[in-house]
Order: sequence, then C-alpha cells, then structure tokens
Amino acid sequence: MKKLFAGLWLAVCAGTLTAGQDDDFLAMRQAFQAGNSVRVATYAQRLKGHVLEPYAAYYQLRPQLENPLVDPGAIKTFLERYKDTPLSDRLKAEWLKTLGKTQQWALFAEEYPGLTSTDMELTCYSLQQRLAAYDASAHTQGRPLWFNPRDLPESCTPVFEALVDNGVLTIDDVWARLRLALEAGNVSVAKRINLYLPEDQGLNERKLAAATDNPLRYLETHGKNLKTRADREVAIFALLRLTRSGPDQAYAYWPRIREQFDEAEHAYFMAQLADQAARRLNPRALSWFMESASSSTPVALSDAQLGWKTRAALRAGDWDLVLDTIEAMSTQEQQAGVWRYWKARALKAKGRTPEANEILAPLSNEHNFYGQLAEEDLGLTIGAPAESYKATRQEMAAVERLPGIRRALALYRLNLRTEAAREWTWVIRNFDDRRLLAAAEVASRNGIYDRAIYTADRTVEYHDFSLRFLAPHRDTLRNILKQQELDEAWVYGLIRQESRFVSDARSSAGAMGLMQLMPATAKWASKKVGIRKFQAARVTEVNTNLMLGTYYLKHVLTLSGDQPLLASAAYNAGPSRAWQWRDEKPLEGAIYAETIPFSETRDYVKKVMSNSMYYARTLGHQITALKNRLGIVASRSGVEKLAEGENTP
Repeated sequence: MKKLFAGLWLAVCAGTLTAGQDDDFLAMRQAFQAGNSVRVATYAQRLKGHVLEPYAAYYQLRPQLENPLVDPGAIKTFLERYKDTPLSDRLKAEWLKTLGKTQQWALFAEEYPGLTSTDMELTCYSLQQRLAAYDASAHTQGRPLWFNPRDLPESCTPVFEALVDNGVLTIDDVWARLRLALEAGNVSVAKRINLYLPEDQGLNERKLAAATDNPLRYLETHGKNLKTRADREVAIFALLRLTRSGPDQAYAYWPRIREQFDEAEHAYFMAQLADQAARRLNPRALSWFMESASSSTPVALSDAQLGWKTRAALRAGDWDLVLDTIEAMSTQEQQAGVWRYWKARALKAKGRTPEANEILAPLSNEHNFYGQLAEEDLGLTIGAPAESYKATRQEMAAVERLPGIRRALALYRLNLRTEAAREWTWVIRNFDDRRLLAAAEVASRNGIYDRAIYTADRTVEYHDFSLRFLAPHRDTLRNILKQQELDEAWVYGLIRQESRFVSDARSSAGAMGLMQLMPATAKWASKKVGIRKFQAARVTEVNTNLMLGTYYLKHVLTLSGDQPLLASAAYNAGPSRAWQWRDEKPLEGAIYAETIPFSETRDYVKKVMSNSMYYARTLGHQITALKNRLGIVASRSGVEKLAEGENTP
C-alpha cells in the first residue's frame, strides 16, 4: 500500500507522463545517444509543453555544438529560456569547451563569467583566453595548477608552456611536479612532465621503466653509479617502490647508496619513507619522521604527510607530538574538524583544559562524528535535538509546484536517477533551511530516500533528524534483526552509509542493494541461510538483501569479538584487514578509527558509528555514549584471532 501511495504521489507531482509519453521520452533519449537527430526531432514534437520539454530542446541543440559555424544566437536563446535548469549550465560548459578548442576568445570571455560549475579543462581555457588578452594575472593564477600529480587536460598544456616561456615556471618547479607524480606512482604523467626538462637533464625513460617493473633489480644494477640528479630521482623512486614489500626493506637498502645523495635528498627520502610507513601503521614511522626533520636541510611536510605523522603519534600516545604536528599544518587544514578535535584532546592531555574546551565548545555544535565526540568530552548528553522543524503542508505544496522538482520527479519515475539527481541538486542549491526540509519531505514521501537525506543534511539552523536519518523498511528489518540479535541503530547507520536506502543501488565494483552485497558474499550467505537456488537478480529485493546482508554482518561482528567498530571496518574492507589494523597494545576506539589506513574505510567507519548514535535517538533506543560504542580495541597479542572459516567470502 505504501508503494502504491508513493507511486501515485510521484505521478501527481511530476506532471504525469502517459505510458506513450514515457516511451517517447525514452526513445528520444536513446536516439540522442545514438546520434540520430531525425528521430530526436520527431519525438521532440510529441513532448512540446511537457515538463521534460527542456530535454527535448537540449537533445536537438547539443549535437550542433560540434559545428564551428553554429549560430550563437540559438544557443543563447536556449540558455535564457531554460536558465532555471541544470541543462542550461551543462550546455554552456560544453559550448565554452568548443569555443576554447577553436580559440573563439571574444565569445568565450563574454560567456564564461556566467558559468555556475566549472572544471579543470574550462579553467585552463579561461587562462588561455586571459593570456591571449595579455592579462598578467593569469600567470599568477595558473602557476598553482602546475603542482598536481595527476594528468591534466590538454587545455592546460598551452598555459604551462606560456608559463615556462615567461620564466614563471622554473626547472626546480618541473622537478617538484615530477616528484609529485612519482610519489603518486603516476609514471605516465612523470614521462610527460619530463619533457619540460632540458634533454641533458631529464630522466632516462628506459631506466624509469626498469625501476617501475623491478625496483630491487634496478637498484642492484644501477644503484652504485648515480651520477646525475635524474639518476638519483629514479633511485629514490625505486626505493619507494620497495615499500610495497615493506618500508623496512627500503630503509635497509638505503645505507648502500646513501653516500651518493646530499642532505636535502636524504631528508626527502626519509620523509617519504616515514609517510609510507605511517600509512601502513609501521611503528618505525615516527623515528623516520624524526630522522628527516633532524637533517641540516629538512623538507617541509605536506598537510597530508603531517596528517599521517599525527596519526602515528596518536597510536604512540605521544600527545606533545600530536599537538606540535597539528600546529605545523596550514591554517586551512587546522580548521578541519578532525584536527580541531585531536588538538583539543592533546591540550587536555597536557593539562590545558580551558584551551581545549574553547575548541570543543563550537565543535560540539556540528552534527558529525567529531561534534559528537566533542559533546562527550564536554560532559554533555549526546544525540539529536529533541525538537525538529517540520515542514508545513503549504511549504511542501510550494516546493512540489517548482518546475525543477517536477522534472526531477518525472525523471525518477522513469528510473533515470543520474538526470533526476542532477535536477534535484540544481533546484535546491540556494534553498533556505525551511525549503530544504520541505523538499526533503517531498522526496521522502516519494520514496526517494537518498535525495531526502542529502537535502535534509544541508540545513544549518533548522533541522529534522527524522529526515536526515530515515528508517524505511522497519517492519521487515525488525523481524530479521530479532533472528540475528543485531543493534537496530547500528544496522540502520550502516545501511544509510552503504546505499542511502536505494534498493537497486549498484556500485562500480558490483555491490548490490541496500546493504551493497558483492555477488560472492550474497551467494555465500544464501547458502548459510538455506536458500537452495541462488539467483543474483534477487539480491536487490529488499527482504532478500536485508536477510543476506544482516547474516553477513552478524558473521563479521562475531569475528570481530562483538565490537561494532571492528565489524564496521570488516564489513567495508574485509575481516582480516580490520584485525590487522589493531596495535600491539589496547587502543582507544576513536584512535583505531582515526588511523585506519584506507581513506574510504576510515570515513565509512566514522560515519556508520556516528549514524548509529542519531538512529538510537530517532528510533527511541536507550542512548549509549559514542566512546562506549567505539570501545577499546584489544591488542594483536591480547586476543587470539577468531577463525574466519573456510567458506568466508
């Protein structure tokens, strides 16, 4: 009945498409993707006056951008007529790229300032236009783009060439970016950067390839004869490649070639080695950071490296170093919630409680993992506010009438989620809190839970935590949870992070459904729960997905010694990894979470555990402090590893 109501509501709000119009729109979209402009025009005629008419106009006009003789007037007419749609900004961006490629700089300069969203390709075209207009400030603004380890669009190449020709980029700058690329393992990018060096100074690409393929053999062959900077850079790259087998091996090899490097190069290598060691939770990381810093020519660590130095200090319990390292970060980086929280903890550990509380007080007002921890450190009761703002019927009706919302709902009805989400994001981008909550309620009533959560999450002053932390399928899940004896708030916190309750969600890796089960895991769990004939297509069914997902979650919880923190990490990254990330001594749960080596898993675990707190409040559970939920993670030696079983996926 609820599904029927949602479907009827969606049809009413969308400006109902008939079955024939459904087919016409989808056929028009398919014709556009196939490049069949004749069929696009035919179907477009049938959709005149419809809520999705802007798409018909876009599908007809977009192919014309490839023609350098396209009428700018037709494009400007579209941009003006449909300026309240994301299609306007999308077409403008695509048109500007065409103008940039053909160097129509006057028209580009006229249109670029009105663009809402941009990317690196357009940024570089804009710099090209300004350089062509002899705008000297383009040199200053273009230079920071150079220091990027990734490949950049072709539109950036003329900019960099101009900066080199004008002496804005130096040989040292080329070496700096070359190092960034090699640090990131982007060898193909390094080869392109290498072209900016004089031929007699550049890297030998044959040697670079050899160092990439077999770093130890390369060092044994070439490590005793490093005559040039290029040779030394390749040798350092080879040593850092060795850290894949373990940082200790690279450090053990370093003395064999150390005398060929100056102090600055030694400091650089030690900083890189320490960073790699910290990311692998190697206990020697801090001593290597210290060795780098004690050099007569120490290198300045990046914010990312300082972050891992801080995490290594947290695991070591060195609060003095935690504080010193955070204070060495850039001003902007220090403002991140993570570092404000740990700075406050370091200050408290040093007995500077008033200073710590000055940081914790404003942080405690933020609705996230660190805000919750800050509340507890201040001795406050944690959880969502007791009172939430509820949108009125009139506010929801006003939102439903907006063309952008009607287009989004029509596209969701057609299961065109990418286009629908783009429309939704565009229309709410400037909403105040009350309109955001009205829109979130509309999304929730239509079963579009991911947009409801996304929209409710954006509020600043007025909040509705029942929308931020929706709990659909509760009747179904409650019965399953009784069988598995799992905490409802924790399971909902995990599902929210996994799929935002999109039942047919599919990840790029192949994970499916509400609990994002991999096919092998789903098949394994289906055997365990007694499903005889496994069908992959059923994994996205709500009941099946919840049954299999909670069974596997209970499995990893048992493997994790009944600790939700470890089980959350295990669910995302695998039980063996979660176990390996423990320390040689018992570790505070918050520190374990902070020092998870995988960025995705680290963020995932924090959000799942934070979500569980809010769900406990909104579902009416007894509140348990977040620090108690995180617990103390036992040492590697303190608890014998539980057997995972031969059939664990």
